[in-house]
Amino acid sequence: MPNSAADLAIVGAGPAGLAAAVTAAELGLTVVLLDAASRPGGQFYRSPAPGLRAERPQALHHDWQAFATREKRLRDSGVEHLAETHVWTVLPNNEGWTLHARTQADAPVTVHARTVLLATGAYERQLPFPGWTLPGVVGAGGAQAMLKSGLVLPGRRVVVAGSGPLLLAVAATLASAGARVPAVVEAGAYTGYARSTATLLRNPAKLFEGARYGAALARHHVRPLTRHAVVEAHGTARVEAVTVARLDRDWRPVPGTARRIPCDALAVGHGLVPELSLATSLGCATRTATDGTVALALTRDQRTSVPGLWAAGETGGVGGAQLAITEGELAAHTIAASLGRQADGEETARLHRTRDRLRSFADAMGAAHRPGEGWTEWLRETTDVCRCEEVTAREIREATTELGASDPRTVKLLTRAGMGWCQGRMCGPAVAALCGGGASPDRRPLACPVPLRHLTELPTDPA
Repeated sequence: MPNSAADLAIVGAGPAGLAAAVTAAELGLTVVLLDAASRPGGQFYRSPAPGLRAERPQALHHDWQAFATREKRLRDSGVEHLAETHVWTVLPNNEGWTLHARTQADAPVTVHARTVLLATGAYERQLPFPGWTLPGVVGAGGAQAMLKSGLVLPGRRVVVAGSGPLLLAVAATLASAGARVPAVVEAGAYTGYARSTATLLRNPAKLFEGARYGAALARHHVRPLTRHAVVEAHGTARVEAVTVARLDRDWRPVPGTARRIPCDALAVGHGLVPELSLATSLGCATRTATDGTVALALTRDQRTSVPGLWAAGETGGVGGAQLAITEGELAAHTIAASLGRQADGEETARLHRTRDRLRSFADAMGAAHRPGEGWTEWLRETTDVCRCEEVTAREIREATTELGASDPRTVKLLTRAGMGWCQGRMCGPAVAALCGGGASPDRRPLACPVPLRHLTELPTDPA
């Protein structure tokens, strides 16, 4: 059983965790980096499998150099990188923290550290609609992951739909790789950014990035449809077409505006949800972000409400890779200072300014693409909301109107919604909306599946 001691243990090797690991090591800390993937980079810098022998993986990524530079620094840093390692719980001990994990082969791993940084990223937010369980309907980020890691397209004629800036990147990437993209269907309106003009002017690189994606879509003759949504997918063996309708300001479909678009795949997603399983199991305070998701409440130094525990990246609110990198570096500096290392005040101040600027843009972005309450009118009574347990919209509504359920947890107990393989990650936001409430913190004692023997081998005294 590997047993490591470190100044800092980092969970997650995406942009935030990778940046924090190399920065902390260069500041003199001993670092253990634990990640479920075989290579660092997270979902954003997902790499093709080595057996595919991709000649130019950077062609599928934005700002690849930022990753390549840090990956090389990681190899030269002395950081202990535990790949293909799933952390399932973090427990306090007398000198800091004990992290319990398992490898892909289910071997137990224990790591002791004085401090912990959570950089666990996010997963896609899905809002169900009739036909969303058909083969060929995939997450927008999932379609991008298929291309980045497997060099395959989800289909030849792919409609990209949902809400959020990820849609532009996905559509541009799919089109550049040879897919035909009949439309990018955005439920929100980019005019929402007009309320944050000062923030936009402080982030010209973001404006340029959006313009670059727009130009790529124009070259491939891709139609953007704002204030529209896919309200139904059609097909038998797989998706064959989608129905698109105009939405009002609350995201209710406008009668008489529906039209069909033929396709053989649909890439759909409504933004991202911070992955907080480890953080909430430790009692970290949360907040509601501008996009309606639950994120960690953090100080300007990336500290959580639990002493000795920091967080960076999407855990504090979805904001993209550049913000995640900045927060990872900032967290490394403040952790090093907390452990008595000499702080670089000028660099820390620069990181604070950059983080504040990028976070303000993330807040504007979240507000512009936040789902409206009327999206539930896309649903039919027979539409599966929880696809794992095949729980329909009717069953969830009956649990609230007839059985007295007033929160997602009670609905879960009455209907089994959220008890399947994904543990509510796919259906959680939808169930909460049908209950008439907002998102709530996802609380669970274990962050991922773990063999029972690992639990029985835990010491009775975690210290």
